[in-house]
Amino acid sequence: MLTDLELERYRRQIALFGEEAQERLASARVVIAGAGGLGCPVALYLAAAGVGEIRLVDGDVVDRTNLNRQVLHGDRDIGRAKVESAAGKLRAQNPDVRVVATHATINEGNAAALADGADLIIDATDNFPVRYILNRVALQSGVPLIHGAVRGFDGQATTIIPGRTACLACIFPAPPPAEEVIPVVGTTPGIIGLVQANEAIKYITGTGDLLTNRLLVWDGRAAVMATLPVERQEDCRVCGIDRC
Repeated sequence: MLTDLELERYRRQIALFGEEAQERLASARVVIAGAGGLGCPVALYLAAAGVGEIRLVDGDVVDRTNLNRQVLHGDRDIGRAKVESAAGKLRAQNPDVRVVATHATINEGNAAALADGADLIIDATDNFPVRYILNRVALQSGVPLIHGAVRGFDGQATTIIPGRTACLACIFPAPPPAEEVIPVVGTTPGIIGLVQANEAIKYITGTGDLLTNRLLVWDGRAAVMATLPVERQEDCRVCGIDRC
């Protein structure tokens, strides 16, 4: 049951989707893979919305070059683990949210354990090898995955429901060429991160239509957002129907 303080804090949301949906947010456990450009706005707005447990996973430390886009970090955080820097801001923003900070690089060996017991996985990473790992973990555990990626003024997002929708490997059978430095303007991960947070809130509360079997594409230079249809591939190496 929501406390009187929670009823006051979330009054505008409760007016939108009701107390039961707010209680579902309060009991939800969300893993956010990455505490950088995407992870910061995702985590900030999920904490503000009252998601009960936020698990931040990132093996990096704050660098000055991060500060044009990673809005939970500042100059005084340079050299700190990103998860610790972000967790402190989130706890101050909403003390009722449990924030679990794990300073670790996601790999094949630890991904399943890091996501164990989660209701939702959010891909806020910056490379496709880790994204493919998260995709496999989501499929194996039956936990939805909300994908986001950015470059320059451009971004994309989609929501993957295991067994029902196209998975990440269906949409991107091969990764794009790797870049040593990914150029990006700070507003792009802000926009895509908020799309991801919005998808998470909709999924948890059962409100609205998700980005399932659709890839949202943002062109910031033209200020155009569109959705492209995608579908599950029978010959997908990860979720192919002939593998089920």
